[in-house]
Amino acid sequence: MSNPGPLLFLLVVAGAFWLLMIRPAQRKAREQQALQAAVAVGDEVMTTSGIFGQVRALEEETVHLQIADGVQIRVVRAAIARVVTPEIGTTNEEDEPADPTVEPEEKQ
Repeated sequence: MSNPGPLLFLLVVAGAFWLLMIRPAQRKAREQQALQAAVAVGDEVMTTSGIFGQVRALEEETVHLQIADGVQIRVVRAAIARVVTPEIGTTNEEDEPADPTVEPEEKQ
């Protein structure tokens, strides 16, 4: 083998592919598995299909979510996309008027 250039180029491309594509995907998969393992009863979660619910019971492979009053569904843990945390400092619609330029009416 008199010219190692093409082989060296192929190794550099393979290394770059691993650094830019495979490694970040592996890291994201590990983070997602850790999140799914850390889900606890009472957490509000969003599934991969976009359903929001509160965790009511945990089993080894499944999670029971309450999605409305009296409505519970059972999904696999892998369907949990993220834990929804309430934003700090958010206000209810009742706290502020809809149009900030209009003063709320005073009660007499």
